[in-house]
Amino acid sequence: MTASERILAALTGLLSHFAKLSALAWALNLALTLVVVGLAIGAGGLAKRIARVGAHRLPGPADAELTVRANRLARLAGWIVQALASLAAVLVVADIWGFNLLTWTATPLGARMLAGVVRLGLLLVATVAVFELVSLAIGRSMEGFADHSAEPRRRAQLATLAPLLRGVAQTAIVIVAILMALSELGVKIGPLLAGAGVVGVALGFGAQTLVKDFLTGIFLIVEDIVSVGDIIRIGDSGGLVEQMTLRTIRLRDFDGTVHVFPYSEAQVLHNLTKSFSYYVFDLQVSYGSDLDAALAIMKRVGARLKSDPDFADKILEPIEVVGVDSLADSGVVLKARIKTQPLQQWNVGREYNRRIKLAFDEAGWRFPSRTCRWCCPNVRSRSWRARPPRPVEPLDGGRSRGSTGGARPFSIRRY
Repeated sequence: MTASERILAALTGLLSHFAKLSALAWALNLALTLVVVGLAIGAGGLAKRIARVGAHRLPGPADAELTVRANRLARLAGWIVQALASLAAVLVVADIWGFNLLTWTATPLGARMLAGVVRLGLLLVATVAVFELVSLAIGRSMEGFADHSAEPRRRAQLATLAPLLRGVAQTAIVIVAILMALSELGVKIGPLLAGAGVVGVALGFGAQTLVKDFLTGIFLIVEDIVSVGDIIRIGDSGGLVEQMTLRTIRLRDFDGTVHVFPYSEAQVLHNLTKSFSYYVFDLQVSYGSDLDAALAIMKRVGARLKSDPDFADKILEPIEVVGVDSLADSGVVLKARIKTQPLQQWNVGREYNRRIKLAFDEAGWRFPSRTCRWCCPNVRSRSWRARPPRPVEPLDGGRSRGSTGGARPFSIRRY
């Protein structure tokens, strides 16, 4: 019997089977089928909600990482339950319409397929469990090391290494799981590994930028040039370092914009908050001001700011008043700076600017500002009336007026 004949015989058997059913049997079977399908869909949605609630209760800080992990677990749990519910629904619906699919699993082919599906399902569950446990273990270990570290810079470096180690471990777990799944499906892994080596060599030559990104990122972290939490500037963009992956560095500026740079493009990197920071002041006073008194006020305001309990731990050294820096168009520029803790220079600078403004106001001084004066003429004044032009007086006293031929000599209009 050919394949087409077998298909026609199966269709004929199905039609004859359905033709034996009465109208009431059709209605009951359709109703039961809809109920079973609805229960299967509802089971998937309920499992997703329960998994999301349970994932949010996992240990760890309530941050964006926990939210992403909870959503990932919820989706995966929903897919697994939905697949199991769909399989069960297919078996129940087939039994409702008079077909027993379980007898097919007793055949050698059905038994092998069922065993393969079960093994793949268990492998998937084990992969997800190991994936999340490794991520959680790395995160908790790095947090423990950071808590026991006395140096803030070391804590920032550990916070930077955590996502990188997590990414490497998770990538290795996924690769091993894929190889095991292919082995379960009967695919020989040895030739694949040999081919992967050849493909890796080809990618090494073709994807040099990716390799450069990876190596540059490793050296940036190992040499402690930048860490998560620093404020840096790359080119014309700057902001807080939110995340450092295996290939990119992500900055978020003051207005919330996220800038993503591959490490290979960060050729020149300016770290504004490593170890300590400075806030530089450029204050202008008028040319008629007493410069020595102004410098004394700047020192006095800086000393009072450092003695303030709210800012004493943020300022590392007393204010350094450099002196007269330049002579501008509108005033004399006085320069000073304050050494602060990392990330605190802007808070200290804003408070100093507020206090120096109040101190100058108390001393009766004003900061210079540019002014523009517009002189509008009085059109009614006689001095602005139109005057008739004066006659032109030639340089030769008029002797050239009667000359013929040749060019006229150059003359100047005198007023």
